[in-house]
Amino acid sequence: MRLITSTTPGLWRRRLTAGASAAALGAALLLGGGSAQAEGPPAPPVDVTVNAHEGLGTIPSTAYGLNSAVWDAQMNAPQVQDLLHAATIGMLRYPGGSYGDIYHWQTHTAPGGYVAPGTDFDAFMGTVRTIGAQPILIANYGSGTPQEAADWVRYANVTQGYGAKYWEVGNELYGNGHYGSGWEHDDHADHSPTAYAHNVLQYVTAMKAVDPTVKVGAVLTMPGNWPDGVMGDGESADWNHTVIPLIAGKADFVIVHWYPGSSTAAQMLTTPAQLTGELDQLRAQLAAAGAGSTPIALTEVNGGAYHNTQPNALFGADAYLTALQSGVFTVDWWDTHNGATQISTAPDGATDYGDWGILSSGDCIGTVCAPPLNTPYPPYHAISMLSRLAVPGDRLVAAGSSDALVAVHAAHRANGDLSVLMINKDPSAARTVALHYAGFTPDPSAPVTVATYRDRATAIDTATSAYGTARTLPPYSLTTLTLHPTPGTASSLSAPGTPQVTATDDTTATVSWTPSSGGTATRYEVYRQVGTNSELLADSTGTTATVHNLTPGTTATWNVLARDATGRLSPPSDPVTVRTGTPAHSPCQVAYRTTAGWGNGFNAAVTLTNTGPTPITGWTLAFDFPSAGESVAGFWNAHISASGRHVVATPVDWNAELAANGGNSVSFGFTGANDGAAPPPTVFTVNGTVCTTT
Repeated sequence: MRLITSTTPGLWRRRLTAGASAAALGAALLLGGGSAQAEGPPAPPVDVTVNAHEGLGTIPSTAYGLNSAVWDAQMNAPQVQDLLHAATIGMLRYPGGSYGDIYHWQTHTAPGGYVAPGTDFDAFMGTVRTIGAQPILIANYGSGTPQEAADWVRYANVTQGYGAKYWEVGNELYGNGHYGSGWEHDDHADHSPTAYAHNVLQYVTAMKAVDPTVKVGAVLTMPGNWPDGVMGDGESADWNHTVIPLIAGKADFVIVHWYPGSSTAAQMLTTPAQLTGELDQLRAQLAAAGAGSTPIALTEVNGGAYHNTQPNALFGADAYLTALQSGVFTVDWWDTHNGATQISTAPDGATDYGDWGILSSGDCIGTVCAPPLNTPYPPYHAISMLSRLAVPGDRLVAAGSSDALVAVHAAHRANGDLSVLMINKDPSAARTVALHYAGFTPDPSAPVTVATYRDRATAIDTATSAYGTARTLPPYSLTTLTLHPTPGTASSLSAPGTPQVTATDDTTATVSWTPSSGGTATRYEVYRQVGTNSELLADSTGTTATVHNLTPGTTATWNVLARDATGRLSPPSDPVTVRTGTPAHSPCQVAYRTTAGWGNGFNAAVTLTNTGPTPITGWTLAFDFPSAGESVAGFWNAHISASGRHVVATPVDWNAELAANGGNSVSFGFTGANDGAAPPPTVFTVNGTVCTTT
């Protein structure tokens, strides 16, 4: 969290460092109108599809998190505790963003910053215990030492018996000035990512010497966001590609923050869709270092536009669930209280106070005053809506919409019910949806529970209604439906254990899993997720399967389901990511390397070699960008054309010859632009032949 002083003593606010551009949704929102109107006629029906056979992961107890800060005098107030408990907050982060690198827990001081009375560590832990949450604590890296962190672990878990499991080593240390911007305090002489990684390992050693059960995390950058791709003077790798190989298998988890930097509501509401690709790219970076299973924590997130009004609430619900579906174990909103900073008017006509908190600080900007102290803002209600969809132990499942203005998330509840959360991002028009279900049979005779958070409402409305496949979503709203299953339609089998990839090459992958319980499985079926469709890849009477004829250089999500003697399928396993490589032996070889980056753009170098026995005169190299947000902005030493993600490169007049048996190589480069994730291409063809990628 990058912090600058607010006009209100003791309160701090976030200063953005990056921007984002609106895509199709932004254009649709602008066409839909930029100001609130009376509810107009509904648009044509939107198809909403839920596939309960596609598992996206089980909600952990730490899922719905929130930041607390030592400058916040209200952080431990009974009223605040009641509100956080009601919102089902499962994780609280302390001592608050960049304060993590100046705060000394023993003296409860933060030189250069403000510390409010009643916000010491024991008081914070009182709130954590009162609301039934877990803490995630920032060990002071910027002005602290491994010994200070170890002493904090000893006090927390040995002396006090708090059982504090999760510990971060510092906050946004990539903002320590190494790349130019310097908002994060760091007293170390060496501000490089290499120094940070080596020092993290000292913290890990010291803290685990006190309590081997603690989990210690390292700070990374979010792909597609500054300073992703940026390299310091004399460096050949950016922050992530430097830190990850050094901490792989030694740090217990990694930490990223995400502020999309939107300047309008329309832009902001497009950005949660980018999270999937950005987190996939981060997972691929970890996998490249042999640490693909490392847990990821998203410990700060906020939309950054119209902070305390409905657009940010819609963004928040969408961002939480998109990140959880991508496998993070906690999403921690920034933050509980933050204070009014600037008055503006949101697209729905509501007053925005520029307050990044979920609860009002009760302060004023000139003659304009925020609501009374601790009044919940819309993002608070959005977080509260999350537990109407799923609580810890429930399984997120695939859901999709035919309209960019309607985001959908779904969960198969542990008790057998199905919940569907629909977000109408249109500020002025209702949306009628037509619901379709796969892998779940609703009971048409049972009532449906409906929870709705409407634009500018002060509370969530909850009611019951008769079953129906059509629903109308109010403008700028969150709506959750909870349906009961038809009796006798569900299998008694439990979900198989999470699959593990035991072998892969360019066209084949083998997975294994632990068996289902609750009955006898006649066979297991392996499915690939394709949107909200499930594609059967293989079946097995055992607990392992090998799938052949896969496409080289691809990444896919698989689930395993068990089928019982009646033909019914079990719930899906948690997902597994399966990545295929490129051929180990091919008559061509391509090396791709990112040589520079600046968050929303990059330079890349491509080298191709003919390793076959026949010379090539005139070559055509083709590849596809993995992300729709990537494009070619310029090039050299080749002619490049592009259509969508597909890119084709051909020689210039002096580099068309490729000698046989690796006699020479040809290199060219290009400048790329990216809006969101920018993963490197994985498959290259030369004259139609799939090459070995290095």
